[in-house]
Amino acid sequence: MAEKETVKPFKRRFQYHNHLLDDATKEMNEWTGENKVVEIHLFSMFTEVFKPHDRDDAEALFIVGTKETTPSLEAVSAAPVKPWLFSRVFALLGASFVLLAMLFLVFRSNNAVPGMIFIGSLTVPFSLLIMFFEINVFRNISVYQLMTVFLVGGILSLVATMILYSLIPSGNGTSWESALIVGFIEETAKMLVIAAFINRFHLNYIFNGLLVGAAIGAGFAVFETAGYTGQYGLVTLLMRSWQSIGTHTIWSAIMGAAIILAKEGHQPVTGSNMVKPKFLRFYLLAIALHAIWDWNAPFALLNILYLQQWLLITTGWVAIFVLINAGLREARTLQGQRILKRTQLGG
Repeated sequence: MAEKETVKPFKRRFQYHNHLLDDATKEMNEWTGENKVVEIHLFSMFTEVFKPHDRDDAEALFIVGTKETTPSLEAVSAAPVKPWLFSRVFALLGASFVLLAMLFLVFRSNNAVPGMIFIGSLTVPFSLLIMFFEINVFRNISVYQLMTVFLVGGILSLVATMILYSLIPSGNGTSWESALIVGFIEETAKMLVIAAFINRFHLNYIFNGLLVGAAIGAGFAVFETAGYTGQYGLVTLLMRSWQSIGTHTIWSAIMGAAIILAKEGHQPVTGSNMVKPKFLRFYLLAIALHAIWDWNAPFALLNILYLQQWLLITTGWVAIFVLINAGLREARTLQGQRILKRTQLGG
């Protein structure tokens, strides 16, 4: 009897947290146009990570996005996404970093340091980028295009950021006012570059927006982390590396998807799209996540085991899962419309 009484509070707490998560996903899902709770099944989504895959499986994922390899809309899979290749890329980059660290620590080779900075900055953002590449069910963006967005887009977003910093005083970035300005500047700079690439490649699907946004955010994160590490040392690299699971890459992915939601259809992105609620809500969410991340909050509790960061990482990923759900819904809707149109023409 005592054991049952002890279990009840934990059960109630679990149900309460589940209820909060359901409310959060439903609210964000309403921003995408659907009034439903989004169920998040992490284990189900990543089951393929733990299964064996050979080189042919990996190469099949990379050989997409050309005229010959982009599938028709009817051939697009609208089943729940199950990425796995990103984990192999993460393992490869992680192993490379460990080998470079051994070279530095065991043989005292300073020549290993630039490699450590580059690979350490790249590991998490680039692995996340591969995950977004895998879940782009339309398979309409090639590796060449992706690398162009990652490298050129990442650098352009830094250039745009510097231009905005020269125009808008930002302060030290730790007070709430300064953190908000920094969040606005950096997310706005990335958003402008994301919109430019969406127009450049004539992209029209939510998964495309997620991918292009993630590519630009990942590029931004890699170059920024490498720069900070050069200034402040390898401890900065280690801190920023694990934290990048929930920073620039996903913030930019959120904005990329929101741009597609706002432009609705095959029209180019214009200024009028940027004042639509479908875009503004997610854009402001990205700014808020960035600002609160930088903010030196005066609450000791938030400093325990990086609680502030973990709460923001969780919030960002909830938004990503909601947008993935919206992307799958979009694919099913488009396929249904195509079938209906063919039926009508046949009739």
